[in-house]
Amino acid sequence: MNAMTEEPDDQSLDDTKRRVVEAALPDVAFDGWTDRTLADAVERAMVDPAMGRLAFPRGGVDLALAFHMQTDDDLAAALAAQDMEAMRYSEKVARAVETRLEMIAPHKEAVRRAAAMFALPVYAADGARAVWHTADAIWTALGDTSDDVNWYTKRAILSGVYSSAVLYWLGDQSEDMAKTRAFVARRIEDVMQFEKVKAAVRDNPIGKAVMAGPGRILDQIRKPQGGKPGFPGRWRD
Repeated sequence: MNAMTEEPDDQSLDDTKRRVVEAALPDVAFDGWTDRTLADAVERAMVDPAMGRLAFPRGGVDLALAFHMQTDDDLAAALAAQDMEAMRYSEKVARAVETRLEMIAPHKEAVRRAAAMFALPVYAADGARAVWHTADAIWTALGDTSDDVNWYTKRAILSGVYSSAVLYWLGDQSEDMAKTRAFVARRIEDVMQFEKVKAAVRDNPIGKAVMAGPGRILDQIRKPQGGKPGFPGRWRD
């Protein structure tokens, strides 16, 4: 890319990432999310090496993150196309988690390699942000309108559910992920029980006193502005 070349827009970068990820996936199962895998995929996808460096500045880790984010985008589209109107909220959340697992099922070894990479201390923050992004994509697709501290707690809890479901799924050999589906259902049920306890605390006289006193600080927390799924948030005026 020379000095006279225009900077690529977000769409062209996204298209480049998708092409390279698609080209890389057959090799990832054997070679991992490495710089060598990225270089081979850039060549196979017939992408300008300079464009490849721009799309994946940190090499293999950015390749793995691109795969994760693309799957989240595809998940949002898939959930929008599903009719879940008659489902309870807990069933919708479980269905969303299952849908994402179904989408990555053909690439189980690639996901295993990514999980191992993001378990390394140097990449742990990237892995946490990726899981948070998935939780945010699911809640957004399900129509979550929370703007207060619940925006954070919902995503934090679902991040825990999803990450544990992935780890369980990686060792699941049952037909059609039957054991994983049961595991997800149990985890969601645990969360719903926790929500019932929270509601009971809020209705309890002592709980009301706490929320009217020190707990009021939580009422001032708002989700991030601009539709960004990460931190920091904002403080209510």
